Amino acid sequence: MMFTPRGSGNPPPVRRDQMEPDQRRSGRVDPAVDRAVIRPVLFDAVLLDRDGTLVEDVPYNGDPEKVRPMPGARAALDRLRAAGLRLGVVSNQSGLAKGLFTAAQLRAVHARIEALLGPFDTWQVCPHDDGDGCSCRKPAPGLVHRAAAALGTTPARCVLVGDIGRDLTAALAAGATGLLVPTPVTRPEEVAAAPHVARDLPAAIEEILRRQAALRPSAPRRAGTVLVVRSDSAGDVLVTGPAVRAVAAGADRVVLLHGPRGRHAAALLPGVDELVEWPLPWIDGDPAPVDPHDIRRLTDRLAAVRADEAVVFTSFHQSPLPLALLLRMAGVPRVSAISDDYPGALLDVRHRVPDGLPEPERALSLAAAAGFPLPAADDPALRIRTDRLPPAPARLGRPGYVVLHPGSAVQTRACPPELAARIVRVLTAAGHRVAVTGGPDEAELTARVAGDTGVDLGGRTGLAELAAVLADAGALVVGNTGPAHLAAALGVPVVSLFAPTVPFGQWGPYRVPAVRLGDAAAPCRDTRATRCPVPGHPCLSAVEPGHVLAAVRLLGVPADAPPPGAAPATVGIDPVIAGGGSAR
Repeated sequence: MMFTPRGSGNPPPVRRDQMEPDQRRSGRVDPAVDRAVIRPVLFDAVLLDRDGTLVEDVPYNGDPEKVRPMPGARAALDRLRAAGLRLGVVSNQSGLAKGLFTAAQLRAVHARIEALLGPFDTWQVCPHDDGDGCSCRKPAPGLVHRAAAALGTTPARCVLVGDIGRDLTAALAAGATGLLVPTPVTRPEEVAAAPHVARDLPAAIEEILRRQAALRPSAPRRAGTVLVVRSDSAGDVLVTGPAVRAVAAGADRVVLLHGPRGRHAAALLPGVDELVEWPLPWIDGDPAPVDPHDIRRLTDRLAAVRADEAVVFTSFHQSPLPLALLLRMAGVPRVSAISDDYPGALLDVRHRVPDGLPEPERALSLAAAAGFPLPAADDPALRIRTDRLPPAPARLGRPGYVVLHPGSAVQTRACPPELAARIVRVLTAAGHRVAVTGGPDEAELTARVAGDTGVDLGGRTGLAELAAVLADAGALVVGNTGPAHLAAALGVPVVSLFAPTVPFGQWGPYRVPAVRLGDAAAPCRDTRATRCPVPGHPCLSAVEPGHVLAAVRLLGVPADAPPPGAAPATVGIDPVIAGGGSAR
């Protein structure tokens, strides 16, 4: 959807011939940061499930002699240690609760594992059974939080490697990266839902180290004026934010070229000094015919920026080469972009990336290849300028409410209206306050979804106003659309009703607590369809409102008291949330 600003919290629309100054200091980009400091950019620590990941799965094992490492485990773990990453184990051990082995036997098993695989920096074990209602048994995120704290870091700077859905659900719910290594007990739907999959433990470690290395440049640069380009929707602009900050840390002046759909997101990015808006007909989803006069005016406008270099950010299905040609014609001496196509003389830095990288990391890897690493003091999370947000509507009351955003500019990614309305009723019956948001063209939809129990904000929230609403939310329930990335930029947990038309590992909420719902193996998977190719929208229509309530609870969002006379909310557990594998 497009967001139209309403109220004093939004900057005015930016004309094609207009540039808007940005306050670099309040944007929290410090050009004086020592960019040569080496620090793991993405991850400080790797957390590993025990049974089926580190060692063969022997149910309820209390015998050290039965410990058998997974193939290649010791060498793979030593690679992580050599790279300076801390290691932890997070393991469900319900055998303690069942009385099938003692704490002393468990310690002996762990001592044997360390004798075979080397030392671990922390062991975090849940001794409870499923019925105990604890917060540490996976898929709950408690073990991940405890391990991160013990290792002196945060869940967002951890990657968890496991073999079943419970492991990855716990990782995502904590805000960590999840990487699945399937075994015979892993269910097909768990493989389909996983953001990242590796064939075995050594391959998983290779993937972790590859992602770390992709963001490290050989020689950081210092530049004058850098033109950065991200011409697409608001969500695309937001996921490029960390890379823009990386460029800003090495440049005296950053000018962002964006399209009309990304206007209001661009105005909220830290590190941007000036904005230039122009629709690019080779990028826009619904482009106007190519106008030679318009192309000449764009070339002149690019020349007026007087950029010392340009970094052209694109998505995996877009080409930077048409703009690179115009940049050459505008006299830009150095151009960097990702391109599989032969660029000839159009690019000075032709960068290539493997498939499957999260979009923020894809952009960060280009920034690093161009000589602009993310500073050690920064973190690759999404971020926006909160100083530019208006107050949240007073009618929402105190913070902690749940926001439901049912619409999307892309039909395949929208929550079916009847499902959205049922979600509101179930959440409010469970004591949650629910705000329903949408753009000016979605007022009828949001009124229908909010019903008598939700707070209808449809048509009242431009991007900045929506950000203000989200900033005080306990969680956002949304499809894979721009507001999910806006929530991530504010650190707000996301219940992601994710249509699998694009890969979750690339486009899911980034480095923020999240729960994924929906059929990840639906026939529309990886089609990039904009309209549902399957009648009935099966990838999302099978989601039950109880699954959403369970996800909200898993994310730790407390409810108010249910309204008087409300029927008890029925909580269903999504099979992928519950996870498979042996009883551990």
